[in-house]
Amino acid sequence: MWPPRCTGYTGTLSMTQIPASASGDVPGMGRRQFMNLLTFGSLTGVALGALYPVVNYFIPPKAAGSGGGTAAKDELGNAVTATGWLSSHKEGDRSLVQGLKGDPTYLIVEGEDAIGSYGINAICTHLGCVVPWNSGANKFICPCHGSQYDATGKVVRGPAPLSLALAHVSVENDNVFLSQWTETDFRTGDKPWWA
Repeated sequence: MWPPRCTGYTGTLSMTQIPASASGDVPGMGRRQFMNLLTFGSLTGVALGALYPVVNYFIPPKAAGSGGGTAAKDELGNAVTATGWLSSHKEGDRSLVQGLKGDPTYLIVEGEDAIGSYGINAICTHLGCVVPWNSGANKFICPCHGSQYDATGKVVRGPAPLSLALAHVSVENDNVFLSQWTETDFRTGDKPWWA
């Protein structure tokens, strides 16, 4: 009969025959287990590092101003300061900044030391062209289809169906902030169509 059956061991074992776990010693981590742990840790670190910007992209930015506004930025992406803006823009000037949702927005200089309390979104309500300020005609005139808006952004000639959107402008610690306009449109007396 092959293989022979073991009916029991009746001899004694020496210390060299006893496994390490039975003798009370804790065995060291095996090389394979250590390499698996090291590889898993490295891959996890790289994956989390690559995933962070993707997740961060979908998290909306926090409001910079205490009023829940967005900092106005110039054409180079730098934050607009009231003193800097007023030093290079004269009274009556309407110049573009990057406003809410990145839309171009006009800041209005009302005096030597005053930026207007509202900004005018420069996106035409007809087909979305950027509407430039025409200082000679004292109005905004769209180059795409000829829509015209008065100095406050109210539509005065179509084909644009609606006035330009408004945004609140505030100055806090010399920084200029834009925030959503949700009140009645002072130009028409109606609820704001953009809110």
